[in-house]
Amino acid sequence: MQINVFTNWKSVIELQKNLSYWHTLSNTIDNAYVTNVVFPKQDEIFKCFNYFNIEATKVVIIGQDPYPTPGDANGLAFSVSREHNLPHSLINIFQELKNDLGINRTNGDLTDWAKQGVLLLNSALTFSRQFNGFLSLWQPFTQNIIKYIDYHVQGVIFILWGNFAKQYEPLIEHNQTYIIKSGHPSFAASHRQFFNTKPFSKTNQFLKQLNKPLINW
Repeated sequence: MQINVFTNWKSVIELQKNLSYWHTLSNTIDNAYVTNVVFPKQDEIFKCFNYFNIEATKVVIIGQDPYPTPGDANGLAFSVSREHNLPHSLINIFQELKNDLGINRTNGDLTDWAKQGVLLLNSALTFSRQFNGFLSLWQPFTQNIIKYIDYHVQGVIFILWGNFAKQYEPLIEHNQTYIIKSGHPSFAASHRQFFNTKPFSKTNQFLKQLNKPLINW
């Protein structure tokens, strides 16, 4: 599995190759792209790490896995290409953004968030309808990345949407003060546990306390 990363994240990800899980993960992914339909494009698997160096991480938003609709997934959790329709989760995220900060956003490409130090990290970086084992295969990688950020970078805000993302909370030891969690912005759960939780203003309040530039959501 080729690692296309253009920041100092590459050295951290390369270290994963020495761990026992990597061989199985890498071979499974390479084979899946040959035999199945897999999202995102193979050269976009590690795209979320391409926009800033590790020490510039300000926010981590953890998703579950890439969108299943062809063309939607672009390597950034919850993000879609500009020309694509918004999935239900992103519609609800933008509704909460409007409720929270009065920002009326329609562009689903979240690259501008990534460029400001927001790591849009899916728990599994690949998805295929023909293979349902990616979530468990990627688990060690995602856990190691979260632990690395938490240990090496101070004052990182972790946004945990939904029960799947919340399972990573025990790994966040040094930045516990800056955890924001709620229900998932999915179509079914959003009205009960996601709306009116104000994650965007809370994030910027934390960044202000830390004397860091606010996110232009």
